[in-house]
Amino acid sequence: MSDPTYRKAAEGLKANPRQWEAYESQGHCIVLAGPGSGKTKTLTTKLARMLAEDVHEPRGVACITFNNECAKELEDRLAKLGVEPSGRVFIGTVHSFSLTQIILPYAKVAGMGLPDEFEVAGRAERAEAFEAAANRTLDEPGDLAALDTRMSQYRRRHVDRNSETWRDTDPDLAALTEAFEAELRRRGMIDFDDMPLLAYRALTAHAWLRQALLAKFPVLVVDEYQDLGIALHRIVMTLCFATGIRLFAVGDVDQSIYGFTGARPELLRRLSEREDVQTVRLRLNYRSGNAIVAASRVALGEDRDYAAADADARGLVFVHPVGGPHERQAEFLLQQLVPEALARCPELGLGDVAVLYPAAWLGDKVADAARAIGLPMVRTDGNSLYPRSSRLMQWLESCGRWCCGGWRSGDPRFSRLMSDGHRLFAPALSTDAERMSFHRSLIDVLWQRRDAGLPVHEWLQGLHAVFEPLAARCSGMREELQVYDRFANRVAPEGDHAGMSLGELAGKGQHLQRLTLSTLHSAKGREFGIVFMFAMDHGRLPRFNETARQTEESRRAFYVGVTRAKFEVHLVHTPGRASVFVDEIEAHLAEQD
Repeated sequence: MSDPTYRKAAEGLKANPRQWEAYESQGHCIVLAGPGSGKTKTLTTKLARMLAEDVHEPRGVACITFNNECAKELEDRLAKLGVEPSGRVFIGTVHSFSLTQIILPYAKVAGMGLPDEFEVAGRAERAEAFEAAANRTLDEPGDLAALDTRMSQYRRRHVDRNSETWRDTDPDLAALTEAFEAELRRRGMIDFDDMPLLAYRALTAHAWLRQALLAKFPVLVVDEYQDLGIALHRIVMTLCFATGIRLFAVGDVDQSIYGFTGARPELLRRLSEREDVQTVRLRLNYRSGNAIVAASRVALGEDRDYAAADADARGLVFVHPVGGPHERQAEFLLQQLVPEALARCPELGLGDVAVLYPAAWLGDKVADAARAIGLPMVRTDGNSLYPRSSRLMQWLESCGRWCCGGWRSGDPRFSRLMSDGHRLFAPALSTDAERMSFHRSLIDVLWQRRDAGLPVHEWLQGLHAVFEPLAARCSGMREELQVYDRFANRVAPEGDHAGMSLGELAGKGQHLQRLTLSTLHSAKGREFGIVFMFAMDHGRLPRFNETARQTEESRRAFYVGVTRAKFEVHLVHTPGRASVFVDEIEAHLAEQD
C-alpha cells in the first residue's frame, strides 16, 4: 500500500511514548489499554502499517474483535487510513473468522463431521433442537431457558472434549451438550457457539490447516481480547505461539464484563506476562476530565496509575438521591437533571447525552418518560428496535444514510455500500455477472428513494427485493433475516413504530440530536459528553446474592459506565439504597471537598 495516510496518523502517536512503543513493536505485542487511552487509534494505525510494510501481497492480516459493531468501527477507522476492505484484510468476530476462514473452506477435508450443505441455526431453530435434545437426554428438563444458559456456559468453558474435565465436571451437562450438537447435525445445522469450537478442534488436529492460515495471514490482530473467551484464546495460542503467526492484541482486564458469555480476563493477564511478548500499558486518558478519572479509580477498587491526558480538563461527578419509584426518578432525570447539565455545557446537545442502567427493563422506565415529554431517543440495549450488532441492519443503516444526503456528501460513498454488500452476501455474488446485477439493482432502488422523510416501511419495500434473494442463499444469514423481519413488522403501517422515517433509521439531520439509552454492557467502547447512570441501587448493581466473582464483574461494569463520560457523570440512586459503589464515590468526593 503506497498511501501515506497511516504515516501521518502515526505522527500523532509520537507524543505518547507508550503508543509509539506499541506502533514500533516487532514481535508479539499486547497493549493493555485503559479507558479513553486511544487504543483504537493505536491499533488501526499499527494494522495499516503492518499491511503496508510487514505483510506483502497477496498475504494479509486478520483482525478479530468482539462484535459486528466493533468490527464496523474498525473498518471505518481503517478506511480513513486508506485501508479499504479486501481479500487481504479480514475484520470480524471470532465466529465470523471461524466460519469464513476455517469451517467453510476446510470442513470436508478437515473431517469436521458436518453435513455437505449445512446452515447456521437461527434462534427458533436452535431452540427447537435444544428442546428435542433436552427431552431425549433428561427425565425432567425443567426450566429450558435456565438449562440452556447452563449448558452454553459449560460448553464454552470446556473447549477440549478429550480432557477428563469435560465429562467429569458435570456428566449431565456434557451428555446434554453432545445430544444437542448431534441434534443440530441431524437437522443439517451448526450454531454460533459451534463455530470457534469446531475451528479450534480442526486447528489442533491438522498441522496443514495451521500452515494454510499462516500462509494467508502472517499477522493476527485481536481487539477487546478480554471479552473473547477460552476458544479464541486457544486458537491464538495454537496459531501464534505454536505455528508462528505474529500477534498484536489490545485489551483491558478492568473492562471485562461479559463473564456470562464465557469471557475470562485472566487469560489476557497471563498472556501479557509471557516472556516472549512485549507488553505495553497505555495509561493516559484522552476522554475524561481529572475528577472523572480519579472517581473511576475509586470505582474500580484497585490502584491504577491512570491519569487525564489534559491536566486542565477537570470534569464533574455528581451523586443524586432521587425518591419515588423508578418511573418518578426517570421523569426527574429527564425533566430536571438533563436540562441542568446541558445548560452547564452549552456546546453539547442531546446527542451527547447517555442514560446508562444495569438492565434493559430499567431502560423501559426512561424510554416511557422520554416519550411522555416528546424527547427524541435511541435505544441500544436488549429492548432496542433491532440489535445494533446485526450486520444486515448496519448495512441498511448505511444505505439509509446514503439516501439521506450521503449520495451528495460521500458519507458513505456508494462504493462502500457495494463493498460491504459484497462481503455480506458473498456466497450469492460469486460471479462478475451477479455482482454487476447487484450493483445495478441497488443503485436503481436507492436513487429513487433519496428522501429522509420517507416512511421506513416504504423505503424497505424496494430494497427488500434486492437483498432478500441473496441473503437466502448465504449460510449464516438466517438469524439476520429473522432480525430484519421483526424490524420490518414493527415499522409496518400496523406496527408499533409505523411512523418511523428514513432519517430516524439513518440518524441523520435532526435525528442526530437524540438521547442515547443503553445498558452498561451495551455502552462499552462508546463515549459521551454527559453520562447519567440510572438506578445505581444496592440489589441492582451489584445484584443480591452475587458470588465474589460476579460482584467483581459488577464493579467492572460500574467502572465502564463512569469512564464513558467526557465532562460530567451523574450517579442516580434511590435514597437509602445506594449501591456500595456509589457510597465509595460519594466518600471520595467528600474527601476531595
